[in-house]
Amino acid sequence: MTTHYGARPTMKDVAARAGVGLKTVSRVVNGGAGVTPGTAARVAAAIGELGFRRNEGARMVRTGRGGGVALLLEDLADPFSATLGRAVEDVARRHGSLLFSGSSSADPALERELALAFCARRVDGLVVVPAGDDHRYLLPELAVGIPAVFVDRPARRIEADAVLSDNAGGAREAVEHLIRHGHRRIGFLGDRPHIHTTTERLRGYREAMAVAGLPVDEAWVVTGPTDAATVTAEVDRLTSGAAPVTALFAGNNRITFGALQRLPALVARPALVGFDDLELAPLLTPGLTVVAQDPAGLGREAAELLFRRLDGYDGPPQRVVLPTRLISRGSGESAPAIR
Repeated sequence: MTTHYGARPTMKDVAARAGVGLKTVSRVVNGGAGVTPGTAARVAAAIGELGFRRNEGARMVRTGRGGGVALLLEDLADPFSATLGRAVEDVARRHGSLLFSGSSSADPALERELALAFCARRVDGLVVVPAGDDHRYLLPELAVGIPAVFVDRPARRIEADAVLSDNAGGAREAVEHLIRHGHRRIGFLGDRPHIHTTTERLRGYREAMAVAGLPVDEAWVVTGPTDAATVTAEVDRLTSGAAPVTALFAGNNRITFGALQRLPALVARPALVGFDDLELAPLLTPGLTVVAQDPAGLGREAAELLFRRLDGYDGPPQRVVLPTRLISRGSGESAPAIR
């Protein structure tokens, strides 16, 4: 067979070169089952020799898919978001789909703008780490068949699939760990109070204190901005005065960073447990004790759920909760300092 210069090779050309049927080529190209490794290798060799490329436009018409899914994160540069996003991308690639990503910068208005812009460009579905607390703007998109899976935090004011960490359980385990090491005055440093992860982690903190029969002074509970200046100021306040806290539970990695910047300057350094692991946590002195989430697992579960929806699953919205893990490295194991 001779392919004319400039002509685009077709599946028929590949089938003839490989000596197989057209359906066999289609299975190989689209990742289908039922092809022996030897036959798949012959088809792959023919594809390489001919320079064949799948016609995505035709596939879109045939399958009704646009060939891509969208991921909305708070910050693409954040390590947690980067790991989650890579996992979503890996699943999308296995399903023959492109991934488009955008950052909301924790701005509900920008989240809405990006989500609707992706939908206007005919993405097949959305994976959303939400910034806002009202997702009714997605109802028209859901109604026309664009599924959305929310990850890390659930959707608000609509029913939708969600993949979450066990935030309350992880926080409870962290505070119980500090209590076992002798701490009774434990401070909670959290993100903004309306955020789902903040409320759940605060719930876990309060539950652990209550089970241990320990009172919670509301002055020990801080929720709000997580910039370094605010966090260091709150660390100073919590660790000073007549009855300072002897341990801190930091509600996310941004807060942990802020606390770590301040702790070396304190005369009596409090014990510290952070929620979210940090890449350099084992290298600190002492090593940082953390409640580790599984961002890759969150991304993978969310993406697989999205593609199940795209493949026709129409059951009720699901909520998947992944466990967390306490990693002891030293910062959360010190006994209360004597004052």
